[in-house]
Amino acid sequence: MGSEDSSIRWGWLKFMYFYTVVSAGLLGLGVVIDPDFMISMMGWPPQDTVVFGVFGSLYVAFGLVSILGLRAPLKFVPVLLLQLTYKIVWFLGVALPLVMKGQLPTHGYLFAAIFLTFLVGDLIAIPFSYVFGKSTATPYLEKIQPIKE
Repeated sequence: MGSEDSSIRWGWLKFMYFYTVVSAGLLGLGVVIDPDFMISMMGWPPQDTVVFGVFGSLYVAFGLVSILGLRAPLKFVPVLLLQLTYKIVWFLGVALPLVMKGQLPTHGYLFAAIFLTFLVGDLIAIPFSYVFGKSTATPYLEKIQPIKE
């Protein structure tokens, strides 16, 4: 690892991929394999089968792709960025309005607590200076050929 990688928190990156494999991957697998059991175990209200299946499938996908992140942490940072982004959107667009109305259900607080652990972990793990730095984009931009008319 060169000097350009000195600011990358390798341990945190790998931990967040592992955490995603275990938590999101297993939750999604449970939802896909036995949705009724998951609904009853988690105390969730009845769910639309199709939408709940999308939720489960998405979480399984996060878990599977995060396995690849364990092998190549920097290549799969977009997985963590997507995870961070949708959780922020959920907090601002779903949880906060419900909390302000006093309508966030009990299972919503559990989601919020778990999501908060991901937010903190992703913010620590994601090497933002690497992701948004010029040196990351330059090799790709040099390969792009202008369209000739």
